[in-house]
Amino acid sequence: MRQAVISLGIGAALMAGAASAQVWQSDQGDGTYANPPLNADYPDPDIIRVGGDFYFVSTTFVNVPGLTMLHSRDLVNWDIISHLVPRLEGLAKYDLKEGGAYKHGIYAPSLRYRDGTFYVAVTPVGLKTRIYRATDPRGPWTYAELDREAFDPALFFDDDGTAYLATSIGSDGTVTLNTLNKDLTRITASRVIYYNKGAEGSKILKRNGWYYLFNAIPSKLALTVSRARSLDGPWETKPQIDDTTGGHQGAIVDLPDGRDYGFIMLDAGAIGRVTNISPVFWKDGWPVWGTPDAPGRVPARARKPIQGQPVMQPPSSDDFSGTALGRQWQWNHNPVDVKWSLTARPGWLRLSATQADQLWFARNTLLQKAQAPKSRGEVLIDTRGIKPGDVCGFGTFGKYNGRIDVIGQPDGSRALSVRLVESTIDGPKTEVRVAARPVTATRLWLRADLDFTTDKAALSFSEDGRRFTPLGGEVPLMFDWRTGTFQGQQFGLSCYNPGANGGYLDVDSFTLSRP
Repeated sequence: MRQAVISLGIGAALMAGAASAQVWQSDQGDGTYANPPLNADYPDPDIIRVGGDFYFVSTTFVNVPGLTMLHSRDLVNWDIISHLVPRLEGLAKYDLKEGGAYKHGIYAPSLRYRDGTFYVAVTPVGLKTRIYRATDPRGPWTYAELDREAFDPALFFDDDGTAYLATSIGSDGTVTLNTLNKDLTRITASRVIYYNKGAEGSKILKRNGWYYLFNAIPSKLALTVSRARSLDGPWETKPQIDDTTGGHQGAIVDLPDGRDYGFIMLDAGAIGRVTNISPVFWKDGWPVWGTPDAPGRVPARARKPIQGQPVMQPPSSDDFSGTALGRQWQWNHNPVDVKWSLTARPGWLRLSATQADQLWFARNTLLQKAQAPKSRGEVLIDTRGIKPGDVCGFGTFGKYNGRIDVIGQPDGSRALSVRLVESTIDGPKTEVRVAARPVTATRLWLRADLDFTTDKAALSFSEDGRRFTPLGGEVPLMFDWRTGTFQGQQFGLSCYNPGANGGYLDVDSFTLSRP
């Protein structure tokens, strides 16, 4: 097994820094919650309960550190507690070589717990399935690699202790069940147990002597539930809900009092894919999303499943005063560690220019999820380290990348530039909105206002932190699984230079607020 050393964010999980500011709060403060608990891109959810604690693991694609683990006591209030994968291994593309690995990386993890150990099964795109394990969900995590690739693996422990790994690919729908050895390092047998046209994203649970198989049907953006008395069937299937009624990939998790609650992923537009939670009731041995008064529908607002827990949210704003990057941050690919620092200028993040001819191929772009319905990201920067040829700035990152950059001019002066980079099937396409607006101030505020009700963003700058000047016009926001990053729009800080002798950008703070 391989040892995973968590090097970013976990050692400072409770770091001091700027107070967290959020634009969305699910907990309404009156015993109810509004969906989604996290109004940001947390796709392909798997949620389990261990005692009085809930754990939630989510797809992170090529963002690093990868495989985000969140914790809650009530399914509504969540915080990030770890990332399982400090760096992506196995492909040169993870180092942004050969065009990079956008839209690839880590998909659809499966989270389970047995006998004091947490397990996460995941299949990095193009590689073999890995099963991570840890006795503490905060890490450290190790993994064993299996001998094959199991698409969207579903880990399941039966009552007799036998471990299984189910897999199905949506383009087909054949559900294959792999039997694992006792320590989950090897597949010992494999058999087909069912066919459900278009099914993927499998999850298996057992309730009252029945096996339940949950599957997403991507072609319909729908969820089906199948049940059988034996893993070998015969299975019967019922449609459950879809994106018009709450989501299309998920399952159920039990509460300490024996009730079940549903979790389900919804394609929510430019913000990406959010995870809703829902009451579940049972009818004739089938789980039904919603309530008996409103069956088959995830409620927009409902009573919290567990009362009395305090409001809790992942961090967002940051003054970079910690000794490690906050757990809300991820890089666009494996970072070049010598090109960033929190110690070169204490209290500041220094991004040294990596070599690239454009943003899409620039390493060390630092990312944080945007939040719906509207969110403002603002950074305070010092530009004195920027050298000729440097392109260093802030803006949106995803399918569309609207950037307000400080560029180093050949004569040593600096100017502001706005560029819109669109990821297309044929590669990145750059539109220069503002070529070079001279600027003499070395202390600048850069701002990006994202409005997910209109799918538009606006960029602006200030020399005093009070009066902001718009620059570059409206910037589109969009989620597209075929291009971009396969994620909702993110905020991104970057610094690159086509040459070999770049300078650096110093960042004093990032502030998230609602415009």
